[in-house]
Amino acid sequence: MIHFLDWAAGILTILYAILLMAYRYWFGKLKSFEPIAAFTQNIHFTVVIPARNEEGNIKACLDAILAQDYDKNNYEIIVIDDFSEDNTAIIVKGFSAQNANVHLLSMSDYFKPGEMNSFKKKAIEKAVSKAKGTWIVTTDADCIVPNTWLSLYNAFINENNCVFVAAPVMFIKETGILNEFQVLDFLALQGITAAAVGAGKHSMSNGANLAFEKSAFIAVGGYQGVDQIASGDDMFLMHKMKVTLSNKIGYLFHPGAIVLTKAMQNWKDFLMQRIRWSSKARYYDDRSIFWVLLLVYLYNLSILLLLLMGDYASVVITIAFKTFFEMYFLDPVAKFYKMPNGLRYFPLYQPLHITYTLVAGLFGQVKTYTWKGRRVK
Repeated sequence: MIHFLDWAAGILTILYAILLMAYRYWFGKLKSFEPIAAFTQNIHFTVVIPARNEEGNIKACLDAILAQDYDKNNYEIIVIDDFSEDNTAIIVKGFSAQNANVHLLSMSDYFKPGEMNSFKKKAIEKAVSKAKGTWIVTTDADCIVPNTWLSLYNAFINENNCVFVAAPVMFIKETGILNEFQVLDFLALQGITAAAVGAGKHSMSNGANLAFEKSAFIAVGGYQGVDQIASGDDMFLMHKMKVTLSNKIGYLFHPGAIVLTKAMQNWKDFLMQRIRWSSKARYYDDRSIFWVLLLVYLYNLSILLLLLMGDYASVVITIAFKTFFEMYFLDPVAKFYKMPNGLRYFPLYQPLHITYTLVAGLFGQVKTYTWKGRRVK
């Protein structure tokens, strides 16, 4: 049995290494977007922010969006309150009273809490139906956007024939082991997203920073067909547009487009977030993502099985190869996000990374989870 596991781990290591080398190659081909100002015209954007119990974050989020170097007459902000139990709506009303382009919608005016499973998709759909902009840009209420955010989207859309644009996101760096681990883990996810989308390989994006044409959203039926799935408002919509609208997908690769978001503040919330992310894996129509996730899960599982069988030498060798190829891939990604020194502790987090990957991957498929005070299927 041990010999079989050794062979399996060896084969999986080779496949995993090939995958990471491909991602490194695709990431290396990305060029930072440089706007050609002479060819741009101002698009009217609607920034959509679903918000639930975000009284501690929504002010900073709105302040950052209102500080854009983009004409305020060319964008509006719609915050859609998702049955908040705090002062989120009151804070947004204060902004709306002082800024004509800030609007508040309340889910409670249109829906009952028990009639849906995916609150965020319903929130975005309702906001899109009320939007005046020709393009929708989404972010989250706990995010801070750079002041060049909308101007870069405007230039990129004008210079590229696309209907959906993904863009970079990163966790805010704080002190502590949990934050550092999340930053490193998310760095890998964002690197893969940039590499794969830039190469046209996967439908990957993050709802904290993406844009889509309103008419394209309507053309593909919004979230129809995936609206029963609790998460995945970003990737499912992206895939629908990719297969329906002739692969007109872009990636805004520019440091001035990076949106910062808060990492989870405790281990329970971190695990619930990752279970939430993994819960949509079995629904992917983009089978390339499914096979990648399966490879990653089986690879980490093989390490655990070797450990349980007492084959410690193989465990050490496999983790060493895993760490080497992951750091090989992450090196240029860390430089893009201006954190090259952040990789120095990366090898120390391997046991934690393997454990959480297996736990989140398993429980994301077999149980409900708690998110923002709700039990979600």
